Amino acid sequence: MPKTPLHPSPPPVEANDVAIVGGGTALWFLGFVVLLPLRGSLGHGHGNWPWICLAGGLLGLLGVWYCRARRAAIQRSRAEAAAAAGTGSPAGPPAGPPTD
Repeated sequence: MPKTPLHPSPPPVEANDVAIVGGGTALWFLGFVVLLPLRGSLGHGHGNWPWICLAGGLLGLLGVWYCRARRAAIQRSRAEAAAAAGTGSPAGPPAGPPTD
């Protein structure tokens, strides 16, 4: 049976990662605030739920920091690539005075 040709990968989807992770983090903190006063009435074995929500919120803050740092690094990389393409890079033509 002949092999089917491979299709090229689609380009990556650009999303607002900071907003997505920030929204999830806010939900974890909301869960903590809602469950904290109910901690005594949660029943046997469920008293740790507020602390799980707090841990999720704190890890979410770490995720927001990571997403912001990643976004900044991508923007810096794109700016450096654009600057190298616009001003001539070592792989491009040599920079120097124009010859007439």
